[in-house]
Amino acid sequence: MKSSKSNDALKQLAGRAAAKLVTDGMLCGMGTGSTAHFFIEEVGRRMREEGLRIAGVPTSFQTRILCQQNGIPLRDAQDCRAIDLAVDGADEVDPDLNVTKGGGAAHTMEKLVASMASQFVVIVDESKLVSRLGSTVAIPIEVTVPAIGYVTEVVTRLGGQPRLRMGVNKDGPLVTDNGQLVIDAKFGPDVDLREVDARLHRTPGVVETGLFFDMATKVLVGVSDGMCVRTLVRKV
Repeated sequence: MKSSKSNDALKQLAGRAAAKLVTDGMLCGMGTGSTAHFFIEEVGRRMREEGLRIAGVPTSFQTRILCQQNGIPLRDAQDCRAIDLAVDGADEVDPDLNVTKGGGAAHTMEKLVASMASQFVVIVDESKLVSRLGSTVAIPIEVTVPAIGYVTEVVTRLGGQPRLRMGVNKDGPLVTDNGQLVIDAKFGPDVDLREVDARLHRTPGVVETGLFFDMATKVLVGVSDGMCVRTLVRKV
């Protein structure tokens, strides 16, 4: 079993590799999470030391603060129609480069920013590579507060095991940056997650799911063998 320290080293490799893709004048989607953290820090270093000039579109309040700390000027997503490059981490990556996201409950904004981008690059360490989405993590579903009971029932009918995500160091459920709640749903290996995703998007009260199908342009994977980055490109 790898230590968290060694995983951090692989995440840092992937984050720094992605920062090399950033060029002068770009509008960049800035992801959320531990791997995206390394990407943002490296972009900030390049701006200070190399004179790189870009603007970032943050995917969470946490990312906004980190970008500000690293001197990265920001634009809000609602003021943008298109983004040159979005870089973000993932909780899982399957062989077709579909990913699950939402461990940090920022997947709604992350999916919006990724959809706006000409290139969506995912950065992970090798532990995030899986044979099937949902095999290691539950699927996050952001839900409006009044719909929590109904969506829970829909998820159950679709073969999922739903659980309301609870907050940490607070009483009650986690509340997203959008003021909504998150249901984490575990599905068995025989469940078609594409069909689940489609059905949930037709369900009133569902804001967004953590399933990112056919979105990643490429995935940069930090691997321990040789301490290097492997690039996976989606087949068109």
